[in-house]
Amino acid sequence: MHWFLSSGSPRWSLGTLIAVLLTVPTALQAEQAFDYQMPAIDPETASSVEEKPGWSTERFAVAAANPLATDAGYQVLKAGGTAIDAAVAVQMVLTLVEPQSSGIGGGAFLMHYDGEEVVAYGGRETAPGSVDETLFLDEEGEPLDFMTAVASGLSVGVPGTLRMLERAHDEHGQLPWAELFTPAIRLAEEGFAVSPRLHASLAEEERLRDDPLAGVFYYTEDGEALPVGHELQNPALGAILRDIAEQGSSALHTGAIAEDLVFRVQNHPERPGALTLEDLASYAAQVRDPLCTEWRSYRVCGFPPPSSGHLTIMQMLGMLEQLPVLDSPLANDLPSAEWLHRFLEAARLAFADRNKYIADPEYVEAPGGDWATMLAPGYLELRAERIGEESLGSGSAEPGNPGALDTAWGIQPTQPEAGTSHISIIDEHGNALAMTTTIEQGFGARIMADGGTGMPGGYLLNNELTDFSFTPEDEAGNPIANRVEAGKRPRSSMSPTLVFDRDSGDLVASLGSPGGAAIIHYTAKTLVAMLDWGLDAQAALELPHAVTLGGPVFLETGGFPAATREALSARGHEVSERELVSGLQALQVTEEGLYGGADPRREGVVRGE
Repeated sequence: MHWFLSSGSPRWSLGTLIAVLLTVPTALQAEQAFDYQMPAIDPETASSVEEKPGWSTERFAVAAANPLATDAGYQVLKAGGTAIDAAVAVQMVLTLVEPQSSGIGGGAFLMHYDGEEVVAYGGRETAPGSVDETLFLDEEGEPLDFMTAVASGLSVGVPGTLRMLERAHDEHGQLPWAELFTPAIRLAEEGFAVSPRLHASLAEEERLRDDPLAGVFYYTEDGEALPVGHELQNPALGAILRDIAEQGSSALHTGAIAEDLVFRVQNHPERPGALTLEDLASYAAQVRDPLCTEWRSYRVCGFPPPSSGHLTIMQMLGMLEQLPVLDSPLANDLPSAEWLHRFLEAARLAFADRNKYIADPEYVEAPGGDWATMLAPGYLELRAERIGEESLGSGSAEPGNPGALDTAWGIQPTQPEAGTSHISIIDEHGNALAMTTTIEQGFGARIMADGGTGMPGGYLLNNELTDFSFTPEDEAGNPIANRVEAGKRPRSSMSPTLVFDRDSGDLVASLGSPGGAAIIHYTAKTLVAMLDWGLDAQAALELPHAVTLGGPVFLETGGFPAATREALSARGHEVSERELVSGLQALQVTEEGLYGGADPRREGVVRGE
């Protein structure tokens, strides 16, 4: 199969991409519910920032971070599948074509709306049953170097994505489970062209080359990353997906595939992990009540802890709502310095609360016994009073006291978070979802598993346990809420979000982003841009980013004029520029149907009819 028409590193314009994809034949045949059609060419775009047009559809739409994954979801929707059906197909293709970000070796959070009810499906990884709070401490009791811990068996949590999708499909799927694996299986077996982003990620990565399977699969004999356009087959993953298609998620959690996964973790050459067959077999996806918060004229629904996303986002937006209205939050179509100052100060305060209180609710209590105390208007009004004309400064924002606690928690030090992918889907049956999915760092634990097939390729294992606090207590001896404990789910920043009209209850939007802890800022700013400033999804996603986790402020490189940077510095912010590569996807309901946006910083597209 030859998807590229010339040698070298092909680049397709977005117009060409859309034209090609629209000519892909897709049909609902009488004898088969879903007849997947291989795309005529590989539809990858460049890995650098590329203008996206925004997409209007009438009946359904799917937005994902890779055009091949988007196309798989589109074909499922076109065949009459539900949003959940499409999400299964999209995730399986992402496992193959975007292995650095998500896959069957990781976890996910999924917000689902069936036209009446919103449900939060949890597929967050869990810590093995034999670990404790010393997991990431060395022989002297000091925290391990972060990347040493990441690229090891220690960091691998029990994966949950498949169990979660299977449970959601049992309740909301329409097409047969097995058929939803067809796109990924065929692409794995027949091959797909390495995209610019995958090539760039492989080229920048150092530790993946050390893995005995991944090093020979993704790199040449000279140690060079596979070039853009290289036709890559992954027979091991194809075989694994065939087993999962036939046997369900149990194929990953028991039997030969599970045995291979455990072997890879326990036999890591430098730092083996403790994950066992019993850990895999006992994993269960969770169904939780969503957190839905009134803001402006909307009802914003997000994932509860162990995700910190919704709580932190809505704390930020709630604090901003308490402040006097700005004459104009925009200056020359960009967020103004005054609005950015407020946004960043709200982030400082919200992250201070996040770092103290939020963790797996099966292991920690909510302040006052209810997470809603952190979003109470009276509490946010008190927090907003701390936002003045000058910045609080790096590291100076203290957590508040939203409610009584039996335990005096310590404050978790800031640790790196990265990776992840987001999917938004609205189908013609009245269902909608927002799903954020991850293996944590780029390429996870840098461990590839082939399911015991002995074939080239496979899938990557997560390093999700490094989302726990490496230090179990603060200097005063207070336990940190997000410390490592057996069976616990690490705190996350993933923020899959569904928005509804507060009065009518009608669906308004589905959105989310990858980006580690900055997911919170990316999603919060997009909500403001779409719902408060009236920008369409594509325009909102194109706005430059500004981030602080409580310390320095990072502005997206080249995103803001020098005057904005100077104005923030004058207010006491420690400002610098850096690449802030989000991967936002957003779908919004319009009078004409649907409108979708894809982040220009990544390869995602929207498809629908």
